[in-house]
Amino acid sequence: MLRVFAFSFSCLVCLLLSGPEPLFSKSVQYDIAYIWDDDLDNVLDYQNQLEETLEPGAAPHLRIVGKKEGGYGIVYDHNGTALSSAQLMVKHSELLRSEGLSECFAVEDSGYFELYNVSYGLGPNLEDMKKRYARVYNYLGDEVGKNLYIEQTDKNNYTLIYRRRSDRSSTYKVARNHAKLLKRKKISTTIIAEKNNPVVFGESSHLDEEQATSSPGPKAVAKTPAPVSPPPKVVQGTAKSRPTPAPSTPRPRDFALAPVGGNFEAAIERFIKEQRRAGKLSSNEKTGWMVYDLTSGKSLVDINADKVFQAASMIKPFVALAFFHRVKEGSLKYGPKSRRNMELMIQRSNNPATNWVMRMAGGPAEVDRLLRRHYGTIFKNTRIVEYIPSGGRTYKNSALPADYIRFLLALWNNELPYGKEIRRLMSLPGRDRIYNGTPIPRGTLVYNKTGSTARLCGDMGILVAKDRKGNRYPYALVGIIERDTRASNYGNWMLTRGNVIRQVSTLVYKELKKQYKLL
Repeated sequence: MLRVFAFSFSCLVCLLLSGPEPLFSKSVQYDIAYIWDDDLDNVLDYQNQLEETLEPGAAPHLRIVGKKEGGYGIVYDHNGTALSSAQLMVKHSELLRSEGLSECFAVEDSGYFELYNVSYGLGPNLEDMKKRYARVYNYLGDEVGKNLYIEQTDKNNYTLIYRRRSDRSSTYKVARNHAKLLKRKKISTTIIAEKNNPVVFGESSHLDEEQATSSPGPKAVAKTPAPVSPPPKVVQGTAKSRPTPAPSTPRPRDFALAPVGGNFEAAIERFIKEQRRAGKLSSNEKTGWMVYDLTSGKSLVDINADKVFQAASMIKPFVALAFFHRVKEGSLKYGPKSRRNMELMIQRSNNPATNWVMRMAGGPAEVDRLLRRHYGTIFKNTRIVEYIPSGGRTYKNSALPADYIRFLLALWNNELPYGKEIRRLMSLPGRDRIYNGTPIPRGTLVYNKTGSTARLCGDMGILVAKDRKGNRYPYALVGIIERDTRASNYGNWMLTRGNVIRQVSTLVYKELKKQYKLL
């Protein structure tokens, strides 16, 4: 069960600053603690929300740590005095309370330990590190590959790591074993502490890049999908069958999303009713679900697809599209600064970066007008009316589940400007609710964007599964849970509702596994 720290600020600050005895020792350094839980997945989900809620510079200081008696936590690596820690504690708790999250508190910089990862190299050349990534991935296999990442360090170097987030001793043993296996490849290993560095490359990025740069094999032939109007251009074939971006960007087509219905949609509806009876969904929460099989060209699930939901951070790929439309027109340039803000916006859901991108594209009203004017066949009822407020609390931007699906189809079919770059951004490693924490096999490509507020928990994306022969089968999935009031304990609410989305995603995969004999 998720446990978070809470306390009375007025009492603490009075004791700290005006008491006859100092509450904190002057010789001890202090950090800020936010959560403690036995389940690492819960802690990782909570970390994402902290990064969205706290000030922009907080993310590099957040650390996942272990405790001697067991479990995991998140601390802000402050190493401050009693006074500076109390001041930071008050500042962060005000932000957390504004989002319905529990308050934090200061703790001595002791009693817990750093977590460690295996490293396979450090250097300034990203392309060289990608080549090393491919060698390690192919040699050590999917088991390591799912948690293999290239991180950017604080000195503008890159490090290739196997993210274990485990104790020093066991991580050292794994590093030693891997060194023996990789000796022939002339790749050495070491261990490094988990520092929450920005991730710039991971499994989906690697598999996507591998497909995009390889020549299609003999099986990479487009199959004719089941009739829709008009049929989407979907490729089914080997792992090298990913379609290459079109040289020009045609106007998105107005295609139907009529579901085929049947037993599977009914099974999802029964599952949602079971979650309500079990108390995992409340009576004041509405849900929206869509599943579109890109291989067959069929809509498999259509539950509340045309109802308006809050968009939260799921609106951010739409903002990216508006920016790239301006780039295509020639009124904006996509350079290092805009690329970095795009990565922060999509991968880390950074709100100041989102507002920067939106401002460059002309502001919320102009982004909304541009999307409806040029991409009206996709965005039937999407409304972007505000910048993301401080703390990430936004309830005014909205969209239909069907709008997300239409966007994902156009993205997959190369019908959007800079579509390849949008796919790259959406494939950057990060926590999601449609793959992470599910039994969906390693090696599945994921392009997604989550959304989280005290009133909404959602995810939308494309998963590209494979069978034993390496054939790829893409499908799009949208899951949204929305309350009509703010959750009183947002941390627990977000985790439990996120797990409902993970369970639905698992059911979808199992259904397609039967149809296509997936792994």
